[in-house]
Amino acid sequence: MNKRFLLFLLTALLLLVGTALAACGDDDDDDGGGGGTDTTAADFDTLESGTLTVGSDIPYAPFEFGDPPEYKGFDVELVNAIADNLGLEVKFVKTPFDVIFRNLAQGGKFDMVASSTTITPEREKVVAFSDPYFVADQSLMIKKGSDIKTVDDVAGKIVGAQLGTTGAAFAKDETDAGEVRTYDLVDDAFKALQTGQVEAVINDCPISKYAERSKPDLEVVAKIPTGENYGFAFEKGNDALIEAVNGALDEVKQDGTYDEIFEKWVGSDPCESIVESE
Repeated sequence: MNKRFLLFLLTALLLLVGTALAACGDDDDDDGGGGGTDTTAADFDTLESGTLTVGSDIPYAPFEFGDPPEYKGFDVELVNAIADNLGLEVKFVKTPFDVIFRNLAQGGKFDMVASSTTITPEREKVVAFSDPYFVADQSLMIKKGSDIKTVDDVAGKIVGAQLGTTGAAFAKDETDAGEVRTYDLVDDAFKALQTGQVEAVINDCPISKYAERSKPDLEVVAKIPTGENYGFAFEKGNDALIEAVNGALDEVKQDGTYDEIFEKWVGSDPCESIVESE
């Protein structure tokens, strides 16, 4: 065996060893990327790459309100925290509540809905929901000086509510109201109460209690115990995104961010001391 052949053989062996080591190094480095959860943006699809597009009925203070693009509120901050956990930016799309589920179910409008949305069997026929993130009751609001104090007192009266909400459904199905007038925005229902167009408003208790701050002539006089769970809504079949959001929501709850957001926008249960009205 001559020296030239030995040199060729040694060189070939060194090349093989180098290739094997490089391959091992590639496997160790390919860990899928960062983020606060095990799920990364590569595991699911969004309408716009790197962005979570969110449909929301705005204003609905203190959960979502303000001027675009600087929206604020409980839902807004919670969604931003979840998206940050997933490595996504957030874009909110202002959408009337009575069409928000249809727009979501048909696809192409937004990735999910965050709009103080109660999880109900009827809505679950159209869209899918995340894990619950907030528990709320309904409430009865009046103009100060009214003789209406309980749900029974709205018998024969004109009651206002927001179109497409569980408050409107309760007013129609569970009371003896003479008429239920619905409005595209809950603020319009409050204005109707202030001007005497309706005699009471049935609406989510935290929202109505928050409205008292800027409407001192209005008053929440009764809590209607419904124990509603808010959840984020998604197009049916979008399981990967739902799983990712649920994971990020859990992370946000575990690391204390959820509690900080709750304290900032709700403080404590705003309806805890209000007398319940069946």
